[in-house]
Amino acid sequence: MLITAAFLAVLIGLSHSVLGERYILIRLFRRGDLPVLFGSDWFTRRTLRFAWHLTTAAWWGMAGLLLAVSDGGPDLRGTVLAAIALIFLVSALLAAGFTRFRHFAWPIFLAISLMAAFSI
Repeated sequence: MLITAAFLAVLIGLSHSVLGERYILIRLFRRGDLPVLFGSDWFTRRTLRFAWHLTTAAWWGMAGLLLAVSDGGPDLRGTVLAAIALIFLVSALLAAGFTRFRHFAWPIFLAISLMAAFSI
């Protein structure tokens, strides 16, 4: 049952990113009334895009956790911490990449990732 749940989490994440990009974000970005931050709406657009896809990354991380607990192996703590470290590393990369390091969340995500990784 947990393997099926993990598969569904991956599927919903993929659907969320593809359909959201195609039917929500693109249409939203065509509007001319997005808030201006740091001198233009570029930062607003990039922040909205990374935040949207961050949800997918988190769901995929949860799918990994579902798989990890489905077999209940002996080193479950290490597996869960590795998954958390990976989720927050991807979050940091998305935040930094989409906003060219302008969004302040990326160093916090990276710190969480490193703390989880070094606690394995």
